[in-house]
Amino acid sequence: MGYRIVVVGATGNVGREMLNILAERQFPVDEIAVLASRRSLGTEVSFGDKTLTTQDLDTFDFTGWDIALFAVGSEATKIYAPKSAAAGCVVIDNSSLYRYDPDIPLIVPECNPEAVHGYSKKNIIANPNCSTAQMVVALKPLHDRAKIKRVVVSTYQSVSGAGKEGIDELWDQTKSIYNPTDDKPAKKFTKQIAFNVIPHIDVFMEDGTTKEEWKMVAETKKIIDTSIKVTATCVRVPVFVGHSEAVNIEFEDFLDEDEARDILREAPGIMVIDKREDGGYVSPVECVGDFATFISRIRQDSTVENGLNLWCVSDNLRKGAALNAVQIAELLGREVLKKG
Repeated sequence: MGYRIVVVGATGNVGREMLNILAERQFPVDEIAVLASRRSLGTEVSFGDKTLTTQDLDTFDFTGWDIALFAVGSEATKIYAPKSAAAGCVVIDNSSLYRYDPDIPLIVPECNPEAVHGYSKKNIIANPNCSTAQMVVALKPLHDRAKIKRVVVSTYQSVSGAGKEGIDELWDQTKSIYNPTDDKPAKKFTKQIAFNVIPHIDVFMEDGTTKEEWKMVAETKKIIDTSIKVTATCVRVPVFVGHSEAVNIEFEDFLDEDEARDILREAPGIMVIDKREDGGYVSPVECVGDFATFISRIRQDSTVENGLNLWCVSDNLRKGAALNAVQIAELLGREVLKKG
């Protein structure tokens, strides 16, 4: 006996990836419904070797369905997630709407699987921000060994994190650079993204940080440990898929780089590729389509006591969004629903 699954926002980048991953991981699905807004109604999407037709989110009845994977913006989620939850269908939400609600668990299964039992307060589970998800997978096993005091992270985030419009803008601007008569001004981003980097993701806050940077701080504390100090600089780069992060970690106790490498090799969800030679590390184009979070460039930081540096790369549409949501569904099924 399997699950009745709903994918909300099935025509978007993350929704389509959720369907791919449910099929790839052979999630025990008895029945699946794909929902979209009325403007995308009737669009066909793939699920394994099947073709599914989207239904109207506005009129859909969630009663009798087990899990709803939400891949729509906060405004739509605010309307439809409570409807799903009230009908008894557990929501796993990829938007930022519920991440900071103390009654809603924010889960990365490799880090805090025990939090899944808190779902019952509101019948909703939150998926973290893409840049946070891959970082905490690397931080948690190291924190368990040596306790992290402070993290300084600089991100190199792909345009797919801004959705299809971000991908299209990079593609169109790149082509227009070579065609002087075809000017493509910035629309989705605040400045030209082709052959450029933009140190600005999401809105600015009063203290000068951006909302994306604030998310990494708040979510790391909620997922791993409230005592960890985090400071982030988040940058959009002209890469289609795959987020990269340069992470500097200061521990309470000394942790040797070789031991750290061994710990990460054994940790769930991580692949260590760390050779001190040309090409002995992973770049974003190499991680696309992979489930793993890749760690490279592990080395001591001699400028602080008990410091390490590392390079972290992951497919943001997968571990940063769709894969983590499906892993949460697997965890929920295994620990709570127990149907599959």
